[in-house]
Amino acid sequence: MPKSKRDRPVTLSKTKKKGREHKEGIVNGIREAVEKYSSVYVFSFENMRNIKFKEFRQQFRHNGRFFLGSNKVMQVALGRSASDEMRPGIFKASKLLHGDAGLLVTDMPKEEVESLFNAYEDSDFSRTGSTAVETVELKEGPLEQFTHEMEPFLRKQGMPVRLNKGTVELLSDFVVCEEGKPLSPESSRILRLLGIKLATFKLNLVCRWSPNDFELYREGLDLSDVETS
Repeated sequence: MPKSKRDRPVTLSKTKKKGREHKEGIVNGIREAVEKYSSVYVFSFENMRNIKFKEFRQQFRHNGRFFLGSNKVMQVALGRSASDEMRPGIFKASKLLHGDAGLLVTDMPKEEVESLFNAYEDSDFSRTGSTAVETVELKEGPLEQFTHEMEPFLRKQGMPVRLNKGTVELLSDFVVCEEGKPLSPESSRILRLLGIKLATFKLNLVCRWSPNDFELYREGLDLSDVETS
């Protein structure tokens, strides 16, 4: 009787014992989930926020598991080609694990999964180093949203301000951030003080695998991109 593909030992890169055990734990966890649940989804994410993602995961707590981490380790778990895949055809999903990506393994009906992912979007403050999605400029004049105690702090952020009869006044037009350019620490702090949220945490479905079919969600992808082993 031929040996099952899913029983083959996993070869991981040489690492310290703790790191190797951690990787093996992820591989085993993914494989156990694939055996337990009926569908595997690859998803990508933008502007990950751990607390918000934890809240989103709660909707699947009774019938699914999420996996984030090294794409290479997740690929090893599923199989990188038809010759080492743990289930027939699942290597196609493995090939789409790149960039900011993760796995969802679940029994939830396909329509419900799609609805939850498509509907989810949450705005948040941009972090230092992220790319500004729009230009934010403050015009010369009083900044009544700030109290007089804030004036020294604003000056430290590079803003040309002064106190004028107890009111913070901007001495000239000031560009907080420019579209397409990375945010400096100062820009990030000022945007937060202004209450301007430029980051959007989104989760996008890339593909779905089940024992009976394989489906692509991302525009621009074609089955020919993943069918070759």
